[in-house]
Amino acid sequence: MGSAFKRILLKLSGEALMGAQNYGIDTNVAEAVAGEIKAVQKLGVEIAIVIGGGNIFRGVSKSAGNMDRSSADYIGMLATVMNAVVLQDALEKLNVFTRVMSAIDIPQLAEPFIRRRAIRHLEKGRVVIFAAGTGNPFFTTDSAASLRALEIKAEIILKATKVDGIYSADPMKDFEATRFEKITYQEVLEKQLKVMDASSISLCMDNNLPIMVFNMKESGNIIRAVSGDLSIGTLVTV
Repeated sequence: MGSAFKRILLKLSGEALMGAQNYGIDTNVAEAVAGEIKAVQKLGVEIAIVIGGGNIFRGVSKSAGNMDRSSADYIGMLATVMNAVVLQDALEKLNVFTRVMSAIDIPQLAEPFIRRRAIRHLEKGRVVIFAAGTGNPFFTTDSAASLRALEIKAEIILKATKVDGIYSADPMKDFEATRFEKITYQEVLEKQLKVMDASSISLCMDNNLPIMVFNMKESGNIIRAVSGDLSIGTLVTV
């Protein structure tokens, strides 16, 4: 199975690292994800990753209570740094050279995000994990994924989720919901489909950056997504 892409950005939700738990990180899941990323890298693909923090803290969640939104968002950014370091550890145990680059300055844990340095790491075959979102409150890690993907000139965003693509309604609640194999950015925005937030979809639309939404829970799906297999999810394009 070959790759359809040379450079990708993989967007992982923090919840993807929870496994069967209700909170936190399941290191066995991190190891499994790392194994799939290594397999993709063996195809010669340059891989950048943006990881969320929802398994630990989310700025707009109930756990934030009545906190100031900016403060809550900064805590959420720190949660993404924790996830990034866990994933880095899992990857390096598999002898995959990895760099964490943070939008918030934490020199003991991560390099600062510098676009040219990130591209150089990718060219040298290292996996780059972008942590701390955009470094700004009020922006989600989806927006960070769109922004970083454009900055490093990734060919596609692969968004790993809990369901196998984009549906006409929530498939967990509506059994008649149908899955789209392809959909336009405009349709996603008009139908208010909860794939990524509107600002990140608009950024991709303005720059013609495709998004592939697929189910991460099924083993081997990251490689299938990289090989261009549309049967496992939904492609968002013009």
